[in-house]
Amino acid sequence: MSGAAQTPSAPAGAEAVSPGRLSTLDRWLPVWIAAAMAAGLVAGRTVPGLGAALQVVQVDGISLPIALGLLVMMYPVLAKVRYDRLETVTGDWRLLVTSLVLNWVAGPALMFALAWLFLPDLPAYRTGLIIVGLARCIAMVVIWNDLACGDREAAAVLVALNSAFQVIAFAGLGWFYLVALPGWLGLPAAALDVSTWDIARSVLIFLGIPLAAGYLTRRLGERTKGRTWYETRFLPKIGPVALWGLLFTIVILFALQGDAITSKPLDVARIALPLLVYFALMWIGAFALGHLVGLGYARTATLAFTAAGNNFELAIAVAIATFGVTSGQALAGVVGPLIEVPVLLALVYLSLALRHRLARG
Repeated sequence: MSGAAQTPSAPAGAEAVSPGRLSTLDRWLPVWIAAAMAAGLVAGRTVPGLGAALQVVQVDGISLPIALGLLVMMYPVLAKVRYDRLETVTGDWRLLVTSLVLNWVAGPALMFALAWLFLPDLPAYRTGLIIVGLARCIAMVVIWNDLACGDREAAAVLVALNSAFQVIAFAGLGWFYLVALPGWLGLPAAALDVSTWDIARSVLIFLGIPLAAGYLTRRLGERTKGRTWYETRFLPKIGPVALWGLLFTIVILFALQGDAITSKPLDVARIALPLLVYFALMWIGAFALGHLVGLGYARTATLAFTAAGNNFELAIAVAIATFGVTSGQALAGVVGPLIEVPVLLALVYLSLALRHRLARG
């Protein structure tokens, strides 16, 4: 993502270059992410009072440092979007309909099935996983998509579409999967108390702010300096900020939950297994479907990552607000990014490998 040379986050269609031309940050990204996760876990486990200190100030129920990290992470990617090309995405009904079906029908249904299959004896963790399945990704997905050379304009549209449906459908789907459907199947139910305004506020903060900033930056930058300057001089300078924001967010997130994660390794393993299956099935299924309907690599990659990713910030906030900060539901939400970050990073490299294979084919 950083530097003037083409990297894994170059625009879709750009030619790959030799690893020697990649920036140090890009070339060793898996190492930096693993180090960030480890550093966060160690800090959360060993530094007394760190978690409480990080939670003193919150933004919409999310620790202020995490909120800042998410906003910093998303802004450079959204500043890269060519907003004058969005109409080419909004007119692609194959992409839009497929994304809606994957995100709001297949994803929640699959997580519901996996939660009951793998955690029939652990109702708190099971409920937490179902909440994760209902929270469709609107933040970190822009990073994975950019690293995989997906279609930035398509990602912006699909994230906005997911945001709108999140506001409209989250509470209703929560009732359906936690109360109605278990009742019809003769299974134990669990109530979910969350307001539409709480979800809308979360969307406005974590998508609206960086989206507005990215849009205004491009408009003002191109108007004052021209598109060539904006894309060849300005964007390469702010590009690394997204990955630094990602690493910062990972450190803080894992520091906040380091004690909970490391003190219950068997519980974490039980929660992790259905999550691994979920991310793999959603990504592989979405990628295969996108290829089948002829979306092309860039939009197929975008479809796959928007379908596989989840809004862990919202899931954790809802679980804490409804069941409490020390609840099993909240722990299940916390384990989400623990598994999602390394798995989706691995899928970035798989996606790039498939891109080159499809190009040769």
